[in-house]
Amino acid sequence: MLSKTILIIEDEKSIQNIIKAFLEDEGYAVCLADDGVEGITKFHECNPDLILLDLMLPKVDGFAVCEILRKETKTPIIMVTALDDEDNQMKGFDALADDYITKPFSMPLVVRRIEAVLRRTENNSDTAGDTVIHYKNITLDTISYDVFVDDNPISLTAREFEILKLFLENQGRVFSRDNLLNSIWGYDYFGDEKIVNTHIKNIRRKLDNDYIETIRGVGYRIAKEN
Repeated sequence: MLSKTILIIEDEKSIQNIIKAFLEDEGYAVCLADDGVEGITKFHECNPDLILLDLMLPKVDGFAVCEILRKETKTPIIMVTALDDEDNQMKGFDALADDYITKPFSMPLVVRRIEAVLRRTENNSDTAGDTVIHYKNITLDTISYDVFVDDNPISLTAREFEILKLFLENQGRVFSRDNLLNSIWGYDYFGDEKIVNTHIKNIRRKLDNDYIETIRGVGYRIAKEN
C-alpha cells in the first residue's frame, strides 16, 4: 500500500524538522512549506492526503490558507498553533479545519490525531450512509455531507457534521463529553474536554438554533421530534 503524504506548512524550521523526522519514521511521505504562499503551491504539487497547518505564517496566515484550500478541496486539515484560546479555535473551525492541536504538543499525540482524521476520512468515503435525515428545518445528507437549514446550505467541518449526525440519529439520547469524544474523535483524547463545548457552540451558531440542548451536569441531546 502506498504511504500517505502529509504536507507540513510551518515556518519554524526546528518544529518542521521534528515533525518531518517523526512522520517519516512512522512511514509517511512528507512535503514541506515555509509560508502560506508556498503552502498553497506545495498543495498542488504534492497532492497530500492531509495537511498540518501552522497559523502564524509569513505572507499568508494559516486561517487564510485554510479558507483558500477549502474552496477547492476536502483534504483534511489539522491546524497546529500556539493560539490556544477558544476564539481562535472557533475561527479555525469556521475556516473548516478538521482538527486543532495546540503547542507545545507530543509527537505521538500528533500521529494519533493524524491517524484518526485519516481513518475518519476514509470511512466517510467508503461507508457513507444512503439516507437523508430530516429534523424540523434541518436536512442532512449522509452521502454528499451537505447540511441545509430552510433550504440554505450550511458549512460544517467533518467533525461538526459527525456530531450533528450522531444527535439526529439518536434523538432523545443524552451524550456526555466522554461519549462524544469516544464516538467522534475515536481515540483517547488527551487535550481539554472543553473542545466538545466549542464544537457544540459552533454548530448552534451555524444552524442559528438551540436544537442541541445542554443537560446540566450530564451532557447534550437533541429532543425527539414530535
